[in-house]
Amino acid sequence: MKTTVAISSAVLTLMLGIAAPAFAQDDKQDEKKDQPRQQQKANDQAKPAQQQAQPPQNQGKHPQQNQQQPRAQQQPQNQGKRQQAQELQKQNQNQQQQPAQQQQQQQNQSKPQQAQQQQRQNQNQNQQPQQAQQQQPQRTQEQQRVEQSAFQSHRAQDWQSDHRSWQQRGGYNGYRIPDDRYRGYFGPQHAFRIYGLPFTVDGGFPRFEYQGYWITLLDPWPDSWSSDWYDVDDVYVNYDSDGYYMYNRRYPGVAIAISISG
Repeated sequence: MKTTVAISSAVLTLMLGIAAPAFAQDDKQDEKKDQPRQQQKANDQAKPAQQQAQPPQNQGKHPQQNQQQPRAQQQPQNQGKRQQAQELQKQNQNQQQQPAQQQQQQQNQSKPQQAQQQQRQNQNQNQQPQQAQQQQPQRTQEQQRVEQSAFQSHRAQDWQSDHRSWQQRGGYNGYRIPDDRYRGYFGPQHAFRIYGLPFTVDGGFPRFEYQGYWITLLDPWPDSWSSDWYDVDDVYVNYDSDGYYMYNRRYPGVAIAISISG
């Protein structure tokens, strides 16, 4: 009986010794299986804490600073637009001023030129009679005597009653100078002197040749004129409303009726 009990105890002890390591190994495997779960659970619990601990990117900055950033970005843009507007305004002002400046410069340049041209014209007008007189041939004593006698005998006693206009004479029916020739050699701007021109007497009237035309004085010349006016005074031929007349620049307003023949 005692032997049976001893054998049973030994067998039980042996079985417990074998079972204990197996149970321990199972516990270790269960622990290993539970470790990823526990670690995942710990990570999940740690995330909210980390999220709470991590401040937002904009946190800590003053709200006005956050608002000033877009304003600071807009300031260079606004300054650039203002500069462009100012440059465009300057360009428009320069474009408006340039024509006025050019016009003023042209006017300033043209004034001296116009004055010089006017001065030249006056000099030419003054020199024309002198040059014509210098180019005219000298008269012989016989020619001078005939010319002087004709003019002196044709002097008016009372010019107001002795002269007659072409209207009083019934109108001009003589030769008419072509327009191009008239504009080139006749009119107030083309003065000349009778001195030295070909001269003759036609029916008792003094007659001289100018620019290829014979001019005959039909009216007597006023007694108020100097006795040598035909040698020293500048005269010109002009066509009025009713016919041709000769004028003396020294005595303006006196028109002597003349006849033209080609």
